[in-house]
Amino acid sequence: MEITAQDVAKLREITGVGLMACKKALVATNGDIDKACEYLREQGLSIVAKKASRIAAEGAVCAHICGCKEIGALVEVNCESDFVAKSDVFVELCKTIAAAAVDSKADDVDALKAVKTANGTVDELITAATAKTGEKISLRRVAIQQCGGAIEEAYIHMGGKMGTLVELKVEGRTDANTAELVALAHDVAMHVAAFQPPYVRKTDVPQDAVEHEREIIKQQLMNDEKNSKKPEQVLAKIAENKLGKFYEENCLLYQAFAKDPSVTVEQLIAQVAKKTATKLELVRFTKFVMGEGIEKRTDNLAEEVAKLSAK
Repeated sequence: MEITAQDVAKLREITGVGLMACKKALVATNGDIDKACEYLREQGLSIVAKKASRIAAEGAVCAHICGCKEIGALVEVNCESDFVAKSDVFVELCKTIAAAAVDSKADDVDALKAVKTANGTVDELITAATAKTGEKISLRRVAIQQCGGAIEEAYIHMGGKMGTLVELKVEGRTDANTAELVALAHDVAMHVAAFQPPYVRKTDVPQDAVEHEREIIKQQLMNDEKNSKKPEQVLAKIAENKLGKFYEENCLLYQAFAKDPSVTVEQLIAQVAKKTATKLELVRFTKFVMGEGIEKRTDNLAEEVAKLSAK
């Protein structure tokens, strides 16, 4: 089969490998682009190294829940552009990594990279995807939630811009009520994405955070002329009452439910527990926001033009 310049250029665009190496790969694989990409996987290791200095601030958060609903995973996989983040290669990679996390229960990045899949280790899959897309791709983080007798459910917002994973402990789960309980967990996961509370319940709030908020409230009262002359013990009591508002705003259970503000999340769970004849406890949640904390690259077009003009 004749290997054309267009074939070589296409493979180079996909992999980022040099022209001669691309031509050699195409000759060896009789012009098959996919097989040529596989042929170049070993070179992909060096490609990954060359791309290591690039900033991968795009990507997606992906979730996977096991069939029994008792194990769930969130993963964040990063790449360099939104274009690649939406590509089939990247989307399938994310799904495979999330599923591997659930199957292996690997709860840290290094352990998950070493997990074997049907097509190689997770790390090898990332290397292959890097070669195919021509962008740096990296597994940034993973979270596993697992509890016997619980329901794990996830919500992915805007195609992977944010992901939440909720754990709902259940006593009395049956085939008849499982669908309704999963729907409840999904709604709570969606609420977490919308309101992003830092805590589940009052007892989860660190004591130093409570004391800090209490002091702020006291200072606010002292700065109010109507309260400034009141005895300290009275101010302390008022501050405690105001502290309740802090818990309502920052604890998931006490927030007005996103889909029905007439009830709190805690009241919603109690309603579903009564309806399904179960005992329910919202144990925990995990939230990943894609790219949070990563410094994004800023391109200056004028500088790039000036550099090219100087050459």
